[in-house]
Formats: sequence, C-alpha cells, structure tokens
Amino acid sequence: MATPNPTEGELAILRVLWSRKTPMTVREVHAELSKAKDTAYTTVLKMLTIMADKGLVRRDDSERSHTYAAVDAEPVVQGSLLKDLMRKAFSGSALTLVQRALDDDVATPEELDQMARLIAQAKAKRKG
Repeated sequence: MATPNPTEGELAILRVLWSRKTPMTVREVHAELSKAKDTAYTTVLKMLTIMADKGLVRRDDSERSHTYAAVDAEPVVQGSLLKDLMRKAFSGSALTLVQRALDDDVATPEELDQMARLIAQAKAKRKG
C-alpha cells in the first residue's frame, strides 16, 4: 500500500524530522516548529500520533520519551506529491507541468541551466 500524501502541516513536521536525520521527541519537534510559527505542544503531539497511524512516521515507544522518525526519505515523499499533482492538475503530463513552471518565470537562469543538464542526463539514461 502506498504511503498517503501528507498535509501541509504534516509536511512541516516531516521537514523538521528530515533536517535532523535522527529520531526526535515531540518536545524537540515542537521546539523547531515554534521557531517559525507559534504551535501548541499538544497540536504537535496529536499530529505526530495521526502521522504514525497514517504510516508517515515511525514511533519508538521503548523509552519514556517517545521518538519519531520519518518513514520515507524526502525525495520519496516529494516524488509521490509530484505524481499526484501532475495527475490531478496537469492530466498526467510532465510537459504541461514544466511549461506552467517556466511560464511563471520562477526559474533562475542558473536553474534553467541545471534543468537542461538534467534533461540531457535523462535522455542519455533512456538511450543506454
């Protein structure tokens, strides 16, 4: 079964967990989240509990302070979100998704150069 796509709030928690790369307590996650936005401890606890039930995080309750870690790495979650967005908003077309991104002038010249290299690498990989 595929991992469900996280909500915006769940993504904020996952970013904190990914940044540390080691399991974190609710208190540690709460402290990091509170740097950017005032968030109640109980809200973080409830969200982590829900995320564990959904399979987004793994809870270790072997110690007094439970710790949490992301189940999937950031690129895996990003890929899942991208596929979902592409399917829902762009009829499954990667070309249309990229066209919209380029039409909005959000990419810097350096990013455009990097994209060109990635496209060349993808073409070479498919040929070989």
